[in-house]
Amino acid sequence: MRTRRLTGASLGVLAAVALALAGCADDSATPGAAASGAPTPATSSAAADPAAASQLASAAAALGNTSFKLTMTNGPGVNVTAQVDPVGGKGTGTFALSGPNATLKLTTLLVGEDLYAQIPGITKAGTWTHLDVSRLPPGANVGLRPGQIDPANTAKLLTSTTDVQMVDSRSYKGTIDLTKVAGIAGVDQVTVQGWGSAASKVPFTAGLDDQGRLSELTLQLPTVNGKVSPPLDVLYTDYGAPVTADRPAASEITEAPDNVYTTLGGK
Repeated sequence: MRTRRLTGASLGVLAAVALALAGCADDSATPGAAASGAPTPATSSAAADPAAASQLASAAAALGNTSFKLTMTNGPGVNVTAQVDPVGGKGTGTFALSGPNATLKLTTLLVGEDLYAQIPGITKAGTWTHLDVSRLPPGANVGLRPGQIDPANTAKLLTSTTDVQMVDSRSYKGTIDLTKVAGIAGVDQVTVQGWGSAASKVPFTAGLDDQGRLSELTLQLPTVNGKVSPPLDVLYTDYGAPVTADRPAASEITEAPDNVYTTLGGK
């Protein structure tokens, strides 16, 4: 059975493993609305505002200072949630993908330098599969991972824009060049290449909460074969909440088999 994309954007290698193992999913893109509370993404036309860019970058960088909850969606078929503690180097995440022919759920656990996952068709019930991140291909996005605990990696994403503008005191807009950051926010290199020149000017909006912390990011992904792609929406909430992420017992851990890495283009 041929595996097809669930949406126009890949959710990284863990989702790819699930799709490769579980069969077909729908690849149709459906229109979606941007997250409420932020302006609708539109191609930037005004001059860049260096002060606005600096303020937004600072808010994104501050994600590394405290715990938070992330919710990322790309249309009705993709939902990623994560509770992360960057200071403690730990977190938990759930990747849920659904389509007409498949509903998949993956759970990830990060403790220090170790990444564990519960992968349908690979992980036995009540156990965890340990992933050797060094065996994954360069730029592979596995959501939670050592050194990149934010599944959307917004701070890195914003380094690929040069036209950030302030909409008001708590919201920003601009465009992002995804060709420079493929693998970030779950958008893989193959998908970016398929978008052609449109990938270099992807409109985005971002919002801050009342304490100046990043609260949301929306990317309006390029149209695919004449179909409007759902926006990629990322919400940041629950700042400072405790995160429980304990290392599994040794008896509950197995190493990922070679085919997991080779399926993903790793080694």
